[in-house]
Amino acid sequence: MLQELPTTGISRNTSTIVLETERLVLRQPTLADVKGIARIVGDKRVAINLRRVPHPYSTYDAVNFVSAVANAGGTITFLIERKNQPIGLASLTWETEGTPELGYCLGVEHWGQGFGTEAARAVIDYAFEEFSITRMLSGARVLNPASRHVLEKCGFQWTGVELHRFRALGSSTPVDRFRLERSVWSSLKGWGETSRR
Repeated sequence: MLQELPTTGISRNTSTIVLETERLVLRQPTLADVKGIARIVGDKRVAINLRRVPHPYSTYDAVNFVSAVANAGGTITFLIERKNQPIGLASLTWETEGTPELGYCLGVEHWGQGFGTEAARAVIDYAFEEFSITRMLSGARVLNPASRHVLEKCGFQWTGVELHRFRALGSSTPVDRFRLERSVWSSLKGWGETSRR
């Protein structure tokens, strides 16, 4: 049965959700992951593509992030692991009532290997299977064609360009906006299996 998502936050305990794909495990980050998160997000090439991340990004920032994730209503965050090593993050945020937004990032050394698409598909499957949503949103900086390509491979359709402020840049920059309808996701669902425990 699909769950409704109230405006006050997620209606279930998300700390126990673990998603597994062919090569990846996605789970809630803990304080034990702080150094790995700081290493990934602290790279300026990653930070400049994330709206809410400062640069430089310190271990202290990562501790605050993990603490906030543990208490966040309206957000589900996953640490992406490969062979028990953190390689990135993925999230669902409900800034728009009933329509989650997908976000993700990978450490630079893991770019171009299909991990972004694999992780995004796992989170997309989770969102559509778990919640009574009709669509998802996402975005990518106009200057980040690799991220746009991940969204397109997952079935997202381009809806236009908006200006968004990026903390690491200290300014606003154009962002391509995308939408994925449940009907499109249903037709693409054969892309692979994600298990949940």
